[in-house]
Amino acid sequence: MGRLFGTDGIRGRANRRPMTPETALAVGRAVATFFSDGGGPARVVIGRDTRISGDMLEHAMTAGILSAGGTALLAGVLPTPGVAFLAADAGADAGIVLSASHNPFYDNGIKIFDGKGFKLPDAVEDRLEARILENAHIEYGSPDSGPEIGTAQRLEKADDRYIEFLKGRLPGVSDLKGMKVVLDCANGATYRVAPRLFKELGAEIFPLSVHPDGKNINDNCGSQHTDNLVETVRKEGARVGLAFDGDGDRLIAADETGNVLSGDQILAICARRMKERGTLRNNTVVSTVMSNIGLRLALKRLAIAHVMADVGDRYVAEKMTETGAVIGGEDSGHMIFAHHHTTGDGVLTALMLLDAMIAADRPLSEMRGIMSVFPQSLMNLEVTEKPDLRALPGVGEEIRAVEKKLGEKGRVLVRYSGTQPLCRVMVEGPTAEETEGYCRHLVEVIRNAIG
Repeated sequence: MGRLFGTDGIRGRANRRPMTPETALAVGRAVATFFSDGGGPARVVIGRDTRISGDMLEHAMTAGILSAGGTALLAGVLPTPGVAFLAADAGADAGIVLSASHNPFYDNGIKIFDGKGFKLPDAVEDRLEARILENAHIEYGSPDSGPEIGTAQRLEKADDRYIEFLKGRLPGVSDLKGMKVVLDCANGATYRVAPRLFKELGAEIFPLSVHPDGKNINDNCGSQHTDNLVETVRKEGARVGLAFDGDGDRLIAADETGNVLSGDQILAICARRMKERGTLRNNTVVSTVMSNIGLRLALKRLAIAHVMADVGDRYVAEKMTETGAVIGGEDSGHMIFAHHHTTGDGVLTALMLLDAMIAADRPLSEMRGIMSVFPQSLMNLEVTEKPDLRALPGVGEEIRAVEKKLGEKGRVLVRYSGTQPLCRVMVEGPTAEETEGYCRHLVEVIRNAIG
């Protein structure tokens, strides 16, 4: 049925609820009442990815919205950023995405946007979460026992509207004639729109993983599994390979030699292009604390300010608003270009990357040299409690000792997972051997301290 509720979305207690039709019904009703609250029936766009549970949960979600008197605008299978766009474009009060992003088909989750296409701040999500939990216990009676029943409407030409929106973002990539592009759509939400967009822009495309069956989403394909992408780029002599995740808000790319770029490298390439065009507002880039140290050094060489946010695209967006930055992202390939869209968009990121390649008139294999990726070791330690790590006897001292040894050539990040009983230890340094050794050492120190 699915284990996730609120992938990149609702947090806290509701996040631990199983994704069932009953849960989807409660969420639909809560969203409809939350975004109306006396202002008339809420209009809510619903989109989903291709996983097999999507149909069932979409119907349940729709029933919840209608039972509260709202209007459900059904977009069908569409990338998450497409739903964010349509929420604003259709004049809706909210948008809901049924997706578990890059997770396997048996998971599913929910992402919620406001009527302007933005993800909700923590404080707003907390209030909505409380409303959802309240609605999970409501007894649904006959049609005349509550508010007037709402209606469901198919949102016409959802794909067309989203594709035209993307085409209007970057005039510089309006003609890709002669460019060979490999697209891996992860058997997910981009399987229709991405091949169609790039074909209409004139590219010669080689589509991969565009035959979803409900169970093959993210299955050895897409942004998390790039072997087929790399092989096809080399075989077809393509100029670039582009891989999206299941819901289409991430991008990972491969250059013409088949080498895979990290999200941080793509971020650096796009930031340099924006600075050259004079569109890098406040000369600032936002990334998360998990970004590679190589990004910090690359931005320093480019004389671009670098601001770090907590892990999660929501926090990247908040820090961008706070600093006035228009570009931010995560090493996972989730990037936000605030002057083009309200949320992370893998297909838009691909267009931004192609724009930079066309402007530079250089192969991507050369452009990726803008940033050296430092070796990184990441290990997880299961925990039953989450005490302040640096306050534990010996832990803070050892962390500082490793940091001192690494100096400017590395860094240490130790933090608890926000959703799992795990302590994450990450070390970056000049060599793989050093980073792994320091990482294992710190894991043992923390294990002994916690007990």
